[in-house]
Amino acid sequence: MAALSSQFGDLVEIKKQLTVIIALCRERGLMHSVKWASELAFALDPLPMNELPPPPPFTEEDAQDLDAYSLAKSFFDLKEYDRAAYFLRGCRSQKAYFLYMYSRYLSGEKKKDDETVDSLGPLEKGQVKNESLRELRVELSKKHKARELDGFGLYLYGVVLRKLDLLKEAIDVFVEATHCLPLHWGAWLELCNLVENKEMLKSMSFPDTWMKDFFLAHIYTEMQMIEEALQKYQSLINVGFSKSTYIISQIAVAYHNIRDIDKALSMFNELREQDPYRIENMDTFSNLLYVRTMKPELSYLAHNLCDIDKYRVETCCVIGNYYSLRSQHEKAALYFQRALKLNPRCLGAWTLMGHEYMEMKNTSAAIQAYRHAIEVNKRDYRAWYGLGQTYEILKMPFYCLYYYRRAHQLRPNDSRMLVALGECYEKLNQLVEATKCYWRAYSVGDVERMALVKLAKLHEQLNESDQAAQCYVIYIKEIFECGELMEQVELSTAFRYLGQYYFKNKQYDDASICAQRCCNYNDAREEGKSLLRQISQVRGQGETSSSDLSLPFIFGPLSAKNTPVRRMSPLNLSSVTP
Repeated sequence: MAALSSQFGDLVEIKKQLTVIIALCRERGLMHSVKWASELAFALDPLPMNELPPPPPFTEEDAQDLDAYSLAKSFFDLKEYDRAAYFLRGCRSQKAYFLYMYSRYLSGEKKKDDETVDSLGPLEKGQVKNESLRELRVELSKKHKARELDGFGLYLYGVVLRKLDLLKEAIDVFVEATHCLPLHWGAWLELCNLVENKEMLKSMSFPDTWMKDFFLAHIYTEMQMIEEALQKYQSLINVGFSKSTYIISQIAVAYHNIRDIDKALSMFNELREQDPYRIENMDTFSNLLYVRTMKPELSYLAHNLCDIDKYRVETCCVIGNYYSLRSQHEKAALYFQRALKLNPRCLGAWTLMGHEYMEMKNTSAAIQAYRHAIEVNKRDYRAWYGLGQTYEILKMPFYCLYYYRRAHQLRPNDSRMLVALGECYEKLNQLVEATKCYWRAYSVGDVERMALVKLAKLHEQLNESDQAAQCYVIYIKEIFECGELMEQVELSTAFRYLGQYYFKNKQYDDASICAQRCCNYNDAREEGKSLLRQISQVRGQGETSSSDLSLPFIFGPLSAKNTPVRRMSPLNLSSVTP
């Protein structure tokens, strides 16, 4: 992994740059970029008065446009975008021109959102378009060809191209914007949403600036390259950003993405202590509380966010999760719909609504919700996995195989994806591929502790008794070591099979231990007693126990030769074409 930019050596200079970009973005109404830069600047030591940077340069054109700009900016801040654009027409300065074009863009977006909310439910396909996009593209394109766009103008041009689904052109323009104005976080963030894979990322040329490290850390998190992301964020903390709440939140999200729930919860609690009125990322925090069934904590979070701002997307998602945890799925879906009315591009709300429709057995609505999530972000493995589950319910294994494979490509080391793939291959009678999936799921760390049992049963089907017995042995050993005795049905299945296996191989001592264990479980008790009687009869006839094939499993450690090594080459999942 590449080292951090050498420009991190001078934190005073970085603080000055952040102060300048905050002022520039504020003048243009780019408040999300202002907030991001301000959070970062707050994490650094204050500048002494004599070190404060001078205000942005003021040109003759700025002076001529000052009155119109000041009036229009007051309208812009009150979201009167058409009014702001009206008074800015004819202005020539870069700042006023940007605000003019941006006002027209936001006016079109606001009208589109209002019409969407009025006429369509969130599951309807969005037919409403921003009518001003094509005009804006024509005007910005002329300026771009004449090289008259500054970094902010390039950013807006890229946004317009993305909205028109001209993604390749948009990427080129955003890259140009980062070179022209490296400190504007908005352009970097737009690129994060458009880069599809590592190969595309490697092929792109970025300016050598400290902002690039924040961008890479962010996109590594998005692309599930969590180890690389955490290394980047730790390096950023080490060079002086230890107080940054943005970095703490990103680390918490990274741990959430790899399901390290304890660390993620710890980071979110630290974040809440430092920034108790923060709403961003709290929907992710609520996902963790939901997974851990922490009902009081989730209830407190929902009430707390309601007190702060009940009409925020994240607040609606948290309340939706709370109702989902209480199994009130209709109410949960209602709150996710509210979140989507506030922001139709909210990825988490689409995915979570899909889950709720699944719980309500409304598979067609679930499919629509998951497809919308993928439209917003093709890297959302949860939506691909959810689609796989819905098609599994509909008994369409070829479809669910395709979606599970897409989820697996995004999360190659997630055992849940691999187990789902294995089950799919089993239904399609591709048992060799299923075996690979289950073994790989065990190798990467089986979250649900089901892969070995499924693998053992598969070996049973294939009449590979030695391999089946070995899988059951490892499964039992791991369950007993962890003290997790909840899966009684599977434990009884394992003991039942091993009892018969050892008996056939004349390992009567081991068979006897298994038979006695079977007697602890209701569903295997009679078979256990029957096997003990058979062992007694055989021993009564004078037969001795063989030790050649002994597989000790409870009272001693597995020998190295009997324990499969946790190594597996990457799966070749290309044999089935969807």
